[in-house]
Amino acid sequence: MNLAHFVTQSRRRFPDGIALVHGGRAWTWMTFSQRVDAMAAALATRYGVAKGDRVMVQSANGHAMFESMFACFRIGAVWVPSNFRQTPDEVAYLAKASGAVGLIVADAFPEHARACAAQCPDLRFTIGIGRTGDAPDAGRDDDSPSTIGDDFDTIVAAHLGQPSPLAAVGRDDPCWFFFTSGTTGRPKAAILTHGQMGFVVTNHLCDLMPGTSAASDASLVVAPLSHGAGIHQLAQVARGVKTVLLPTERLDIATAWALVERWRITNLFTVPTILKLMVEHPSVAAHDHSSLRYVIYAGAPMYRTDQKRALDTLGPVIVQYFGLGEVTGNITVLPPGDHATTDDDPRPGTCGYERTGMQVSIQDDGGRELAAGETGEICVTGPAVFAGYFETPDTIGANAKAFRDGWFRTGDLGHQDAAGYLYITGRASDMYISGGSNVYPREIEEKLLTHPAVAEAAVVGVPDPIWGEVGIAVCVLRPGTTLTGDQLAAWMDGRVARYKQPKRYVFWDALPTSGYGKIAKKLIRETLRARGLIVS
Repeated sequence: MNLAHFVTQSRRRFPDGIALVHGGRAWTWMTFSQRVDAMAAALATRYGVAKGDRVMVQSANGHAMFESMFACFRIGAVWVPSNFRQTPDEVAYLAKASGAVGLIVADAFPEHARACAAQCPDLRFTIGIGRTGDAPDAGRDDDSPSTIGDDFDTIVAAHLGQPSPLAAVGRDDPCWFFFTSGTTGRPKAAILTHGQMGFVVTNHLCDLMPGTSAASDASLVVAPLSHGAGIHQLAQVARGVKTVLLPTERLDIATAWALVERWRITNLFTVPTILKLMVEHPSVAAHDHSSLRYVIYAGAPMYRTDQKRALDTLGPVIVQYFGLGEVTGNITVLPPGDHATTDDDPRPGTCGYERTGMQVSIQDDGGRELAAGETGEICVTGPAVFAGYFETPDTIGANAKAFRDGWFRTGDLGHQDAAGYLYITGRASDMYISGGSNVYPREIEEKLLTHPAVAEAAVVGVPDPIWGEVGIAVCVLRPGTTLTGDQLAAWMDGRVARYKQPKRYVFWDALPTSGYGKIAKKLIRETLRARGLIVS
C-alpha cells in the first residue's frame, strides 16, 4: 500500500475531525487531504517530479513539512528531510548525495537554499515555506509569501481540486531517505520503503500505543518530524489521530504542558533529555496531564533516577524503545508495566524485549550467536529492517559491512538475559548520543583539523547528567601557536551544527597512540578520567 493512502482513509472516516494543529490554526482531515493532493499534483505536473525522484526538505516542524511528506509519498517520490539544525554545507551535502531534484525550504534558511543551489547539480526547483500566520479558522491559509522561491501555500491554493492519482508502489519502493552516519562519519541515506514503513506503523500501534484511536487520542510533537517524530506521527495518521505541533521552533515546556491540557494529549514521542526537562519544569504541576497514556522515549539511555522522577510525576505511562534509523527504532520495547516504580528493579538498565515480528541476535565478530549473558554485537532481522543504504561514492561498501547472513549489524554491543530482555553495554564505534542526536567524532575532528593552529584532534563522548553524553575535544597545537578553548569554540560555531559542538576543549602536548601509530581513544579516555574530566 502507498503510505499516502492513510490520509485518504482518515479523510473518508473523519472528514470533519481535526488532523493537524499548529499555533492558532487547525486543519480538518478533509482540508489536510485536499492540500496533500494539491501539492502532489503540483509536484508532478508543475515540476515534473516522477516516481523515485528525491525531494529535499529543510524546515522546522510545520504544516507544510508534514504535508510535503504525504505529497511525496502520493506520487511515489522519496521524501528526504534534513535535521533543520544542520549547517548550510551539511544540508547541501545531503541534497547532493541523495540526488535531490527539488528543495522545499523554509524562509528561515536562506543560506541553506543558496548552498543547495550552488552545490547540487540535479536540483531543478525550489519551493519556499513562508511565515505562518495565526489564523483561527480550520483550514484557512493566509501565510505571507515565501521570499526564497515559489510559495508552498500559494502553490497548494493554485492546484486545489486537481487530480492526483495515487502512485502504485511495491513493498520495496523507497518512500523516505533517513540520513544516518552509521560508523563512518559521512552521512548515509538509509532507504525506507513503503512496505517496511507499513509494517513499522502497524508495529508502533501494536507495541508502543495499543488501543490508539481517533475517538480517544491526540498526539503532541516535541521533536523534529524529520526523524523519529515523523515516524511516530505517521502512525497517528493511520488511526485518524490529531497531531498537535508546538507553535515555536524552540521547545517551550510551559507551552507544551498547556497544549497537553488544552488538547487532552494522550501520547507523545521524545528523547530522555527532553523528557527529563519536561518532568522537572515547574509548569508540569500547573497543568492537567492526566490524559497521557503513552509517553514514548528513545534515542539514548535514560538514567534510573530520571525514570523514577518521570514515573512519580506522570504515572505508569512511559514507554521505551530501542532502534536505529535503519530499523526505524523498531528493535525492542519496554512498556509501562516493565518500568519499575521502586528501587527493586528486576531488570535494571534493560531497553526491553524484541518488538513483534522482529528478532535480535547477539553475535561475535565471526557471526556466531552468543548465549544469554554473553556480550557481543546486537544484530537484528525482520520486516522493519531497511532496504540498505543509497549508494554514493562516499558509501561504497557500506551495505556489505552493514549486513551479514541476513542480519543487520547495529554496531552496538550488548547482551540478552534468559527471558530475552536486551541490555546495551557499549558501542562498537566512537559515536555518542547527545540529547537524542547521534554525534560522530570523526566529522568534528575533521573540522577541527582545518583550524590553522590545530595539529591533532580527538573527540570522545563522556557522560553528562543533562544531555546524556557530550563531547570533549582533545587538541594538540602547532608549534608557535596559541589558542584557548573559548576561541576554538567560537571558530567552530557555524562549521558544525550546534548539537555536535564539543562541550569542552582541552589542549595536550601530544595524543597517546597505539603500537601501530594510531590515536588510541581508550588511552585518551583513561587520561581524561585520571585528570577528573570524566565522571561516570
